[in-house]
Amino acid sequence: MSFFSRFRGGVHPHGHKNTAASATQPLPRPVHLVLPMRQHIGAPCKPLVKVGDQVALGQPIGDTDAAVAAPIHATASGKVIAVEPRLTPGGRMEMSVVLETAPEDTWWDGLPEGLTWQLDPQALSPETLRDRIRQAGIVGLGGAGFPTATKITPRSGAPVPDVVLLNGAECEPVLTSDHRLMLEEPAKVVLGLRLFMQATGARKGIIALEDNKMDAAEALRACLRGEADIAVEVLPARYPQGAEKMLVWACTGRAVPLGGFPLDVGVVVQNVATAAAVATALAEGKPLTERIVTVAGRVGQPGNWRAPIGTPFVDLVKACGDVDGPLAKVVAGGPMMGMPVPSLTVPVTKTTGGMILMSPADVAMPESGPCIRCGRCVAACPMGLLPAQLALIAETAHWEDAKRFHISACIECGSCSYSCPARRPIVQAVRLTKAELNRKAAAARG
Repeated sequence: MSFFSRFRGGVHPHGHKNTAASATQPLPRPVHLVLPMRQHIGAPCKPLVKVGDQVALGQPIGDTDAAVAAPIHATASGKVIAVEPRLTPGGRMEMSVVLETAPEDTWWDGLPEGLTWQLDPQALSPETLRDRIRQAGIVGLGGAGFPTATKITPRSGAPVPDVVLLNGAECEPVLTSDHRLMLEEPAKVVLGLRLFMQATGARKGIIALEDNKMDAAEALRACLRGEADIAVEVLPARYPQGAEKMLVWACTGRAVPLGGFPLDVGVVVQNVATAAAVATALAEGKPLTERIVTVAGRVGQPGNWRAPIGTPFVDLVKACGDVDGPLAKVVAGGPMMGMPVPSLTVPVTKTTGGMILMSPADVAMPESGPCIRCGRCVAACPMGLLPAQLALIAETAHWEDAKRFHISACIECGSCSYSCPARRPIVQAVRLTKAELNRKAAAARG
């Protein structure tokens, strides 16, 4: 365990990892798939197909020449029945390609040749790796959605990374999709890490996970066979351990500067699911077309499902035995940082790691009271901010004052709201302030 494994602040919510022992199952074939053209940070893709087209599994159906973007692929063989705006988990309407799936899949014949699972990462150039990763449409699968090829491209003025850090902390309560991946397919995770090390020039690799996943740690170590350049780092379970800056400090003792990135201190951070997707793309030539999704809460049989990207949430609910009792809210992601979805018709996207169905009793909250100046939110904030002050700024609409209190440094982990004895919606106030500042900035640009 790292000497630096305790970061500032944080909280200890109940894990509720009830699906940790639920083996990943293939999802029954959806009848329709909805594939938004924006499933990543950056420019949206433009549709490459039109209504009536027949597409094959893995065929590119959306792309753009923008520097920060990732192509979208058909996640099943089928027929294009619509190209139109559709509702997404974030509540926005995005241009989408809607497929009616065929009875069976046929892989697109334009896919690059797979290099087999015996491939030697050191035989591949960084340029080749970045190109293949971009072709595969891979983005950060931990939730951020930053295009992976862009993230591992050398940046002018930034140091050459010496560490690639795989994030398997999965510190959000309820979610277990990364846990199951590391336990069931550890060799893919390790190969993906080696490919990232070759692509970036890093000479050390770390796979970091929390001590509530010891079975996954043992599976990963068994794949490594004592290799000295890769370590499996087991950290004490604590939220938000999986945030990049917290994880970098816990594993390396390096502090990412305010407004900076892990690369500024020589570290590249990737999610374990992203690493496994990269391994599959190189070994089999297959693009990103599916991911593991945890379905938990008020369903008949919670579990982990390997779902095609674009699967409507309602199909996952049906696979789990349908809704168990009255339903009040559905959250995409975990309970701390996840966002409520407007409808079960929204699709699984590349960044959807889980969904939680909640009853009225689950979401019932006592009325919030006035701030009692206890300082618990300050103690819990992993970024060293003053959350109570930021909430007051939102209440008084003094939006510009938030900049003096470094609101941009807030990672919106929700530790402040969780620790507040007055049940004040602090993180929601921060999100409102950020949205208002962005609106004003956009208006100033014209």
